[in-house]
Amino acid sequence: MRNTARDNRGRQGREAAPERGARGGGVGRRTVAASAVTAAALLVTGGADGARADAAGRRARRAAAVGGLILRLPAPTGPHPVGSVALHLVDRSRRDPWEDGISVREVMVTVCYPARTVHGRPRAPQLTADAAPWFARIDTAVHPELPKSGVDWAATLTHAHPGAPAQPVRRPVLLYSPGGGDPRTVGTGVAEELASHGYVVVTVDHPGDASEVDFPSGTAERGKVRPTVLRGDPRSDPGQFRILVGTRIADLRFVIDQLGLLAAGRNPDADGRTLPAGLGRALDLRRVGGYGHSAGGTAVAEALYEDRRIGAAVNLEGFLDHPPQAPGEEGELFPVARHGVDRPLLLLGSEGFAGRAELARSWSAMLSRPGGRTERGLIGNAAHWVFTDYAALAPQLHAAGLMSTARRTALVGALPPRESVPTVRRHVRTFFDRHLTPCQSAS
Repeated sequence: MRNTARDNRGRQGREAAPERGARGGGVGRRTVAASAVTAAALLVTGGADGARADAAGRRARRAAAVGGLILRLPAPTGPHPVGSVALHLVDRSRRDPWEDGISVREVMVTVCYPARTVHGRPRAPQLTADAAPWFARIDTAVHPELPKSGVDWAATLTHAHPGAPAQPVRRPVLLYSPGGGDPRTVGTGVAEELASHGYVVVTVDHPGDASEVDFPSGTAERGKVRPTVLRGDPRSDPGQFRILVGTRIADLRFVIDQLGLLAAGRNPDADGRTLPAGLGRALDLRRVGGYGHSAGGTAVAEALYEDRRIGAAVNLEGFLDHPPQAPGEEGELFPVARHGVDRPLLLLGSEGFAGRAELARSWSAMLSRPGGRTERGLIGNAAHWVFTDYAALAPQLHAAGLMSTARRTALVGALPPRESVPTVRRHVRTFFDRHLTPCQSAS
């Protein structure tokens, strides 16, 4: 979902929204039949030039025509192999804010961490088999730049190895909150990069808001895969945006609570599934940071202000004000922008973001607070989703003839992935390296 009321794609969630009664302006479930797709495709790389790019494009187009293009995520560059585990966390002190029929607040997270060994363990898929058909329907409506067909979304592999034992070293912990309406899975590349350089990274899905969330098992209240209730841009509805950001902040704070249980030797997974060996001992909760994209950036910045357990945060192009109640009015600033914060905060934007003019007001207010520790950066020749896995995936779709140049530019900008991917990674990692000091090697 766009984190700007003036982006003319407020229509994007309408086709995707399932039909189910909801508190937050959402609707309910529509059954989506998963279609089997033959994985007979070749991997293509974005950013190639000349004859190499032409050849890659021809191979990709043939692959898409045969059985669905298989997309590739860029590998992490750090010295550590990466392990991962998905956790199902249940907050029984809160009701779900989006749907009346769901009595508790549930979140799904993926923990990426430096692994002791990954020998004999396969790489995890980016999307689960159950989530992929929903992604093909919902996310291609949320992001109309994406092709409606020709991609095997279930075939993309991450570079993380589920269940691998963790290195016995206390490491700083980073929480990731994705953009409004996006799943945690589109933040895989940056999370793995950070884990490979010595961080434990927890990517958080916010159910009801996220496009689709796959749980370990289904319930009568929400089924197994819970789709979004959002219709269009949440910034176009001030009440809905307030619920969205407030819920995300509460989710992040709850996840830190659950990580405390994990660090103390307990298993917070609601289903009691086996945890990777040594995972709890890898968490240093004295060094916690957060980063988020769009609405997720809004949430982590405000969580930094509200929760002193968070020592530093990166806001990847998220507003720090509420939408205006009426045309011509100014929206209320979030407390973090109204009062400032005494811990490090990076505001990182893109040159091609359609909401830059709106964003400037709240970011300027944040930067003007005396005594603050807020920095600002800008990535040129890039657009709003350059901070996500689409930075690497959109050029592959473009090379395969499944995405036009205009749509690629609208989604991630014209910056080639050989530049955009390391640029985003470098901004985020060097900021946390300065302020949280990761341990680079096992001892």
